[in-house]
Amino acid sequence: MPRMTHHLLASPHKLLSQSLYYLLIGISFLTLPLAFLLFAQWPLRDLIQAWSRQVNDMAQIVFAIYVAVAVTAASRSQSHLACRPQTNAMDSSTTRWRSWALLLCTAPWALFMLWASWPLLMNSVAGLEHFAETNTPGYFLVKLALPVLLLLVLLQALLEVATSYIPKLSDKS
Repeated sequence: MPRMTHHLLASPHKLLSQSLYYLLIGISFLTLPLAFLLFAQWPLRDLIQAWSRQVNDMAQIVFAIYVAVAVTAASRSQSHLACRPQTNAMDSSTTRWRSWALLLCTAPWALFMLWASWPLLMNSVAGLEHFAETNTPGYFLVKLALPVLLLLVLLQALLEVATSYIPKLSDKS
């Protein structure tokens, strides 16, 4: 690939990659309110005897959003459960092949899940679906976590492919 193409590809890639990084860092702070909400259920249920179910509903929303983003965060940090060699040790053609294989494995699944869940998701959002047990609004937010997860998985796979075409500093002569 000519040097100019690398430059044109590198700039949007870097912007997108950094934006995704900051999103993942920001969402990682949801662990603190999640821990608080989960801990608060016990005293609310046993001592105050009120609002524990509503707090559980809030915790479900926070957990769904956190997990939707955590899958991509784990993949980006290479701490996701996977059997893979160190990417630093691989040559550029192996890295490209691996990134395309990742995209070819994840994209059909993610696109199918988006297509299959879309009507259910739209009905849930249009009706601002409530939690069944408590009638608390917000269950549609739990369902919205699915397309967030799927779109982030697709974005990460596309970024992996783009990264495989951008030369590393050590590759420059």
